[in-house]
Amino acid sequence: MAKLKRSERIAALVKLLADRPGHLWSLSQFAERFATAKSTISDDLSLVKAVLDQEGLGTIRTYPGVAGGVTYEPRVTEAAAWQLAEELAAQLRDPQRILPGGFVYMTDLLFSPTWAERLGALFATRFRGEEPDLVATVETKGIPLGLMTARALGRPLVLLRRDSRVTEGPSVSITYVSGSSQRIATMSVPRRAVPQGARVLLVDDFMKGGGTARGMMDLMREVGARVAGLGVMIATAEPARKLVEDYFAVAVLEGVDTVRRQVRVRPSLGR
Repeated sequence: MAKLKRSERIAALVKLLADRPGHLWSLSQFAERFATAKSTISDDLSLVKAVLDQEGLGTIRTYPGVAGGVTYEPRVTEAAAWQLAEELAAQLRDPQRILPGGFVYMTDLLFSPTWAERLGALFATRFRGEEPDLVATVETKGIPLGLMTARALGRPLVLLRRDSRVTEGPSVSITYVSGSSQRIATMSVPRRAVPQGARVLLVDDFMKGGGTARGMMDLMREVGARVAGLGVMIATAEPARKLVEDYFAVAVLEGVDTVRRQVRVRPSLGR
């Protein structure tokens, strides 16, 4: 393989880093791959970091020592976060999304790779300081958001199921009360999926009364884990008093007028 020019080497570095957020790369790996000195790689990475920081596209974090290296962390600036929330709210205001019963269709957004990646980067930015070891979500609509959040953090995703699966080994299950329908439901997680004492970031697509979120938190405590935070794409304005108090919502659904064909939703970036 011919030795690359500096511009070509930097382009390859950016691609490798961006493809594996949170992965720890040693300078030796890059030096060997590009047949150049570690000091040269270090200079390249300093340039990449400066540009990423300047443009608000993420950052390069350096870990010193023999076992150290560098990782890429996707980040969303405050301005970009509000723009994302505004775009999401605008999408949801479309009257064509109103379904019988006053529901709002949002499956296309949840399963859009682009939207899931953008929202995952936002959740990762918001909760990275809490140092989560894992990301957890409930099947099935929360999976894309959970997966993209886990990818942005460089952490595993744990799936909480409505029932246990024999193929996943022994599980821990709880029953909880849905905050909106007041129905009794079951939630389970494979025992080996969540180590004792792990810090878990919870992600979900939609929250009304907070019953499912409360169940997720209770299940994490049951397996000896700690909740590092809760992020949801959409939370409803009512009921104002939910079964969970501390959460981060990208947008708030204030109501659906099926007669006037209006969806009232606003950006939030908070409770």
